[in-house]
Order: sequence, then C-alpha cells, then structure tokens
Amino acid sequence: MEKLAFGTLALGLAAALLGLIWHLRRAAQQRAGLRASYLDDCKPLFDTGIKAIALSGFPRISGRYGGRSFDLQAVPDTLTFRKLPALWLLVTLPGALPVRATFDLMLRPTGGEPFSNFHHLPDQITPPPGFPFDCAIRSDNPSEIPPEALLRRYLGVFSELRMKELVISPKGLRLVWLAEEADRTRYLMFRDAEMGRVPLSPTILRPLLDALLALQDDIASDAQIKVSRTA
Repeated sequence: MEKLAFGTLALGLAAALLGLIWHLRRAAQQRAGLRASYLDDCKPLFDTGIKAIALSGFPRISGRYGGRSFDLQAVPDTLTFRKLPALWLLVTLPGALPVRATFDLMLRPTGGEPFSNFHHLPDQITPPPGFPFDCAIRSDNPSEIPPEALLRRYLGVFSELRMKELVISPKGLRLVWLAEEADRTRYLMFRDAEMGRVPLSPTILRPLLDALLALQDDIASDAQIKVSRTA
C-alpha cells in the first residue's frame, strides 16, 4: 500500500514537473515572439525592408523611407548599474556626408551606454548657450563639426525627454531614443527585465525618420553653399 502511495506521489510530482517545464517553455516562446515582432507595426512606413533577429532576440530592420535607406535597431541595456534596464531604439540614416568630423551630442551620459561610441571620441566640447543643460558633446575634430546655426535648428528633437543621442559623422546620421524601461515594481521585486511586450508605434518612429531626412538635406545644402562661396 505504501509503495502504491509512493508511486502515485512520484507520478504526480513528475506530471507537475512536466507541466511546469511546458509552461516555462511556452512562456519563453511567447516572449521570443513578442521581441521578434517589436518593430513589425513600423514596417508599413518603408517601401522595402529586410528584417533580421539579433542575438538579443530583438529585430533589426533595413528599409527605404522618403527615398532613402534607413537602419533600425532595438538594443536592450540590462547593465546592473542602471536604475532600470532599458530598451534603446537606434535610428540610423547611413550614407557619406560632406563633413570631416564626428559630432556626438548625448543627454545625461553615464559612461556605460552600450549602443554608443560617445566616450571613445577624444575631445569634449563645451555646449554653446541654449543647448540642453544636461547634454555633453564630443568629437574627433572639434574644428570641423557642423556649424552651430545648423545644429540649433535640430535642438527641438531634444525637447522629448526620451531622446538620448544625436550623431553626425562622415558615414551618416543617427538618433537614439529611449523606447522603454523595465517595469520598476517587477524589476525590483523579481528582477524581471523583460521589455518589448508592446510593439513600437509608427507615430514615435516617423518624426525621427523625418528629422534625419531634413538634417541630411541641410548638411548637403550647407556644403554646397560653402563650395559656391569658395569657387
């Protein structure tokens, strides 16, 4: 009788364990699916597009918007010294630009931004009056950064608290946006840093794309003006 009871208990525990494994596997698959589809709602903005999944499980999309090719990346930042894990959206407009230096403006730099080369640039620049009070600027050649008047036309993008970084380089342009932070309660209690459950809205992405298109056009126009003056 005792053997029968023990056998029944063992079978019950085994069934419970299998049920738990199945539940955890199903939950992991659901999380992976949500991560992989994080940028899907934004795909209709692009004429053509190629989607790949990074090792983090989040997508990377290359597509054409406004007649030009963009690159989108969702990059999780779960470094322990952050107050909360974060999900960063990197919006890049690659392409050769008529500039001779890299200009990098970052708000509230911590020194541990995994998505940026900000702290590898050798020269720190004092922000001009009227620039965001909590910004820092670095470059690899301060004498060749874009004109201050041009830069001021795009300071409005930093009125959004979630804007993090603007990069202008000979290879292209980039804006970095704080897309999401982990739920504070779940992270503090359970160390749950899961992000990306809700897809990124196109209404967030479109203004970032438009700002980079306008900035690229302004840089090209400024370069043409300089050439005509020296001709």
